[in-house]
Amino acid sequence: MTSTVDVAALAGILDAARRERQAVPPLTHAHPQLSVPDGYTVQAAGIRLREAQGERVVGLKMGFTSEAKRKQMSLDQPIYGVLTDRMRVQPGGVVRVGAGIHPRIEPEIAFRTSKELKGTVTRDEVLDACEAVFAAMEVLDSRFVGFKYFSLPDVVADNASSSLFVPGTLERGPRDLDLTKLQMRMEVNGKVEGEARSDAISGDPVVSLIQLCALLAERGQVLPAGSLVLSGAATAAYAMKPGDHVRLTVDGLGTVEVTAAE
Repeated sequence: MTSTVDVAALAGILDAARRERQAVPPLTHAHPQLSVPDGYTVQAAGIRLREAQGERVVGLKMGFTSEAKRKQMSLDQPIYGVLTDRMRVQPGGVVRVGAGIHPRIEPEIAFRTSKELKGTVTRDEVLDACEAVFAAMEVLDSRFVGFKYFSLPDVVADNASSSLFVPGTLERGPRDLDLTKLQMRMEVNGKVEGEARSDAISGDPVVSLIQLCALLAERGQVLPAGSLVLSGAATAAYAMKPGDHVRLTVDGLGTVEVTAAE
């Protein structure tokens, strides 16, 4: 820790906000000394709380990997968060908007690893370690008031605004496609709300995994085999409303759909 903050207390505040669906002020309002490393320590404590409640870690997600998303949130560097089994929504399933605070959905490219990755890795090493690539959508839900105007330490502590994810069913080998040139289109109720090419994600979605391994190494951690990794959003996120039907189409990776309900 680089500052004197009560990690358990801050993790508890965010965990209660999530479970009670009650937004709280950014942590840095009361703790302006909170640093990004502190944020990751709070994040890890929050995940331990979720594991104590019966959840199981299944992967990781990258955040702020696209220029559109960084501009939307006024933040400027990639971060990571943790995914658990209870965050998974089956394709074609339902996202209950009322079960969150202010959920937003965004289009992603996802990977599943078959080998451990750690430290400084190359693009080829990442591709060799991944057994599948597929389309996915992530539902974000910040626990902070307004879902904006918070700092990087805040969003890191809040598990990178992780809430839910919807994996696609069509999986391809990571070398079967040019992962930098996949057209991605997210429609809501038949209207295009977000469209970009996959290189909007870190210039190459594979780069997100390279960055993730470097971020994990800073904390003495590795990316385990069998991890699901969301590489980051290609477009800005869309605020979900009850009744919305969201459909993501990705070249070569098919479609994934979800419906929002109260």
